[in-house]
Amino acid sequence: MKAILRPPFPFFDWVGVEGTHMHWENAEARPLPVTELGEGYRRYRLADPTAEEAMARSLHQYGQLSPLTACWRDGRAELLDGFKRRTAAAQVAWRTLSVRVVEIDERSAKAAIFGLNSAGRRPNELEEAWIVQALVREDGLSQVEAAELLGRHKSWVCRRLALLERLCAEAQGDLRLGILSAGLARQLTRLPTGNQAAVLATARRASLTMVEVQGVIDLLHGASLEQEAYILQDPRAALLQTEGVTRQVRDPRLSPAGNRLARQLSFLLDLLSRLENWHRHPGLAELTRDDRLLLAARFVRLARDARNVANQVDDLWPLEPRDDDERRDTQ
Repeated sequence: MKAILRPPFPFFDWVGVEGTHMHWENAEARPLPVTELGEGYRRYRLADPTAEEAMARSLHQYGQLSPLTACWRDGRAELLDGFKRRTAAAQVAWRTLSVRVVEIDERSAKAAIFGLNSAGRRPNELEEAWIVQALVREDGLSQVEAAELLGRHKSWVCRRLALLERLCAEAQGDLRLGILSAGLARQLTRLPTGNQAAVLATARRASLTMVEVQGVIDLLHGASLEQEAYILQDPRAALLQTEGVTRQVRDPRLSPAGNRLARQLSFLLDLLSRLENWHRHPGLAELTRDDRLLLAARFVRLARDARNVANQVDDLWPLEPRDDDERRDTQ
């Protein structure tokens, strides 16, 4: 079995599965011309113009605080880490940057990009997916080997691959632009690629939450074409029906303003009913003593506001039954 190297965190002995070592501290930093630094590996990183501008200000004010990392490829230093600093250096007209250059193969280079750019920040799942896909599809690693190389579980590798290989082109474009969250993208991969665009459009139109999108996708599994059309046309109504809640339909007797108020009242009454049921069972037994102390002020406010609304209703909405039947219904 071929030795698999692990990424440095950050520049310690790099120990392989079969004992292979690489001493990053022996790779001395040296000044290199900015124009000679290759950016071939930038394809695994998302552009961030705002961060690049901030880095340019930092370079101008404080100078370079740490060296970039690169590897030799065809006699040229190809950056593994420091793409923002390279762009910023060009903006402030710096001619050279301090660079640590190491000798590593392609697989190890991708692992280094992953490791170096995961330290000190929340990793971007799309960038991780690009590296995983390159290791598996270009470098020929199995998913297990890629997981071992990156210090992750096989299921993590599988999820990252799915972001690229089971996600429709439109969603991938939105993910790259940052207008689609990785969590929503993962939910979409539960569907065939041909159905994802419609769900994405529905989620945007209805401003669905992540939990609601998950529920919609659950409903779509095994649904007929007629059911799919209904779910995508009115997803919240479909979700409410699965919970045993019948949503109030538009009342033709009411004006648009009246219907809006009716919907708000239905929503509020439903929440109050749930809260009342929660207090009965299981209610307070679920909470710790600290929970009750922290939530007490909110319940006091709820009671106060509810009394104020009740007083307003008594003043502004007196019961005026139109006939004897309605009067009997209220008794």
